Amino acid sequence: MFRVGLRWQVFITSLTLLVLSGFPALAQSSNPGSPDQAAPGTPSAQPAPSMDPLKRSISEKQKKENAKALQRELGKTYKKWLDEDVAWIISDEERRAFKQLSNDEERDQFIEAFWQRRDPTPDTEENEFKEEHYRRIEYSNEHFAAGIAGWRTDRGRIYIMYGAPDEIDASPSGGAYDRPIEEGGGSTSTYPFEDWRYRYLEGVGQEVIIEFVDKCMCGEYHMTLDRGEKDALLYTPNAGLTLYEGMGLASKTSRLDQGGLETLGPGPSSGSQVSKEFDRLSQYAKLQAPPPVKFKDLEEVVSHKISVNLMPFDVLADFVRVTSDTVLVPVTIQIKNRDITFINKDGVQRGTVNIFGRVSTLTGRVAQTFEDTVQADIPAELLAKVAENSQVYWKALPLRPARYRFDIVVKDVNGDRVGSWSKGIQVPDFADDRLVASSLIVADLMEPVAAKNVGTGSFVIGATKVRPRVPPSDGKPMTFKRGQKLNFWMQVYNLTVDEKTHKPSATVEYNVINAATNANVVHTVESTEQMGNVGEQVTLQKTLSAANLNPGVYRIQIKVNDNISKQTVDPTATFAVE
Repeated sequence: MFRVGLRWQVFITSLTLLVLSGFPALAQSSNPGSPDQAAPGTPSAQPAPSMDPLKRSISEKQKKENAKALQRELGKTYKKWLDEDVAWIISDEERRAFKQLSNDEERDQFIEAFWQRRDPTPDTEENEFKEEHYRRIEYSNEHFAAGIAGWRTDRGRIYIMYGAPDEIDASPSGGAYDRPIEEGGGSTSTYPFEDWRYRYLEGVGQEVIIEFVDKCMCGEYHMTLDRGEKDALLYTPNAGLTLYEGMGLASKTSRLDQGGLETLGPGPSSGSQVSKEFDRLSQYAKLQAPPPVKFKDLEEVVSHKISVNLMPFDVLADFVRVTSDTVLVPVTIQIKNRDITFINKDGVQRGTVNIFGRVSTLTGRVAQTFEDTVQADIPAELLAKVAENSQVYWKALPLRPARYRFDIVVKDVNGDRVGSWSKGIQVPDFADDRLVASSLIVADLMEPVAAKNVGTGSFVIGATKVRPRVPPSDGKPMTFKRGQKLNFWMQVYNLTVDEKTHKPSATVEYNVINAATNANVVHTVESTEQMGNVGEQVTLQKTLSAANLNPGVYRIQIKVNDNISKQTVDPTATFAVE
């Protein structure tokens, strides 16, 4: 078996993460009601321990509901993982459990547990089993394809399940063949075939020989129980005779009419071969089943993996297009001052927070990591007044469109508390063939930056500094004081340009709607003609005073109508005024 090292996601339990404070990436806390104040939130409640999906008892009604949810929610990524990536190694029990999961979070957790149950070295960051598995899929696709993908063929399936055989006896062109005595002896001509020999396969047995025959002469070798199937002269009268047939002790016709598993005909070892038919059937059945999980004892460790939430914090991910195949993902982390332990030093209260983040693909490849140590310094006499204010950290990650797992860990250094956050996030594909928009960012700070700082620095997107307000993790909307400014930022991509004027033609509607009454309290309309020199991409920025809104919950909608392509985008966001 080949073994190849791969850096694969291991959730960080030794947490040496570092972050938050007067670092440039951190917005300093401010007095209540000031524009610099981040939205107040409530600490995340500690979640109940997750239950192992393989052991969870569910009702028949819930099974049916989950099955329906599967059809609605199971996207291409999860379907490919189930039906292609692990099709040959997932157990029936695991497959049933996966199909009963009702949301992407549970599926992400299941996939992580699936690989860790098979990890031969769980104490290291590498998962050699998974790395080897994907290497085998790649090898199968390169060497066994025959009108269908290599992993779908019988040779590909056996290779993926058990790796390279210890020996291969191959006859890629077929032709003349002297049968061994256990196959009846004599000479014949064969189709292309291969015999794979494994000295030992766990769960199957010792000295396992698997025969593949290419009867169509097209490269599609299929696994066979009948060693006589490779005989190209099987149905040709008086040709390719066995030893007994050549001696007149048996007829070729009786070979075809005898029934049983094989068409080898009688020979010196016929009796012993018949007695082994049950063993061959048993071996064939075992080869159809997925390999057993070698590290079953790890299942409990994975199922009870610690999710630490003693240190509460909130996370927001936004999406901005960079190129046709690259997306900027600004990740904003918000921590309340009251959740940070401050130590008095020379009249200044100092809090230190470490942050570590890792972004991984669904297959476990690490796409991005980041870590920072930042300090927050607050005058001792002001600490109590700004306890409900927040510190905000920002990191922009360039990623390709795909689904990723985000793992973020925050540690309060002085208080020695740790909190973790994990979530599957789909980075969108901003295709060039349709009207699309970035995230609609609701910000507590939005201002232009100097020319030398364009595209660099914390909270800077292009030529603008945009500091998002992060909604709390309990599902409540982000909150603004009535003395603050509400800022809305968004980019629109792929506006159609008129062939004659070489300019786009679109209208932009800004609607602020009272969530309780559904009444439109703010409505303004702009057009690209009023915006000056714009092209296929346009950046929209709007500022509104919260003082103009009564306390309550509101919904902001920015509706862009492309008058040429007749396409529309209308993202929304929810916020509260108090």
